[in-house]
Amino acid sequence: MAVTGIETLLFGVEDLAKCTRFFDDFGLTQKSASDEHTHYQLEEGSNVILRPMDDPRVPKSDYLGYGVKKVYWGVDTQENLDELAEKLALKQPIQRDNDGTVHFVTGSGLPSALRVFNRKKVTYAPDPVNAPGNVKRLNTQRKWKTRARPKTITHTVFAVPDPRAEYEWYRDNLGFRMSEEQIGMGFYLRCDGANEHHNLFLINMKFPALPGHPLYHHTNFGVEDIDELMIGTNYMTRKGWNTGPLGSGRHRIASALFSYLECPAGGEAEYGADSDYIDDNWIPREWNQVFATYSWMHKIPAFLGGAQKWEFRLHPEFTPKAEGKADAGWE
Repeated sequence: MAVTGIETLLFGVEDLAKCTRFFDDFGLTQKSASDEHTHYQLEEGSNVILRPMDDPRVPKSDYLGYGVKKVYWGVDTQENLDELAEKLALKQPIQRDNDGTVHFVTGSGLPSALRVFNRKKVTYAPDPVNAPGNVKRLNTQRKWKTRARPKTITHTVFAVPDPRAEYEWYRDNLGFRMSEEQIGMGFYLRCDGANEHHNLFLINMKFPALPGHPLYHHTNFGVEDIDELMIGTNYMTRKGWNTGPLGSGRHRIASALFSYLECPAGGEAEYGADSDYIDDNWIPREWNQVFATYSWMHKIPAFLGGAQKWEFRLHPEFTPKAEGKADAGWE
């Protein structure tokens, strides 16, 4: 085990005050702020740092527009960090800070870093769910919430020139695992020391809904359940923020509940809940794009509407002895 998840996301933004107001409303907790930055820290110890785009501490790259300009990945021990750094240094330039942080760029040129991260365990206690004939909550109401308060950064997403090449870079250099492939769209990757379904999603930048160049897409912040997710969404819309094109729903891939909000810091910010958790016993799958995207959604874009083909199967890369079209209805 080595890479445990996202330690810090560094945003380059246009309007620091507006972006600070957004993340305050979104439910993140400020650790510090000035005219040059806002620093949020979540309960697990991960960080969101906002800086003006022209701040010299915001790195330049081929990833255009506002949003996450650098990802810091957490590593469980100094020994594992040193091992990863030595492996990277054999293939490409790296830079070490006095505090031990190792800086580098990915295969597609995304500025990134590694640092030791004591990721704290967070505790949630979602209310039991009742159904006719299966009562789990008797004489007890569900908790009443007034705000969403995310405790984790679950995953982040980038549009890249070649999703497979970038997946292979993360696999070969940082030990990431493939969770799924969404055919024609991209790869879902999990850190080797994490159990979230994915910590990184790499989308093909040539996908029709994208502008055709490398960019930051969105970040998922973990909340307790569907109630916190929707209460947070209601609060944000009352504050004047807009929901994203997909709104709220449940992805079929990863089983995850989602609610997307347009983010002035770049891309979208997503509340997420009730996702699959996996480990190295998981066998990745291939998915039809539309079938993977949703099992239900409160506002379905036209390009996702209509009948869905039930197309998914165990990924051939991980089932070399499989014959024919495995699993479900691949046509």
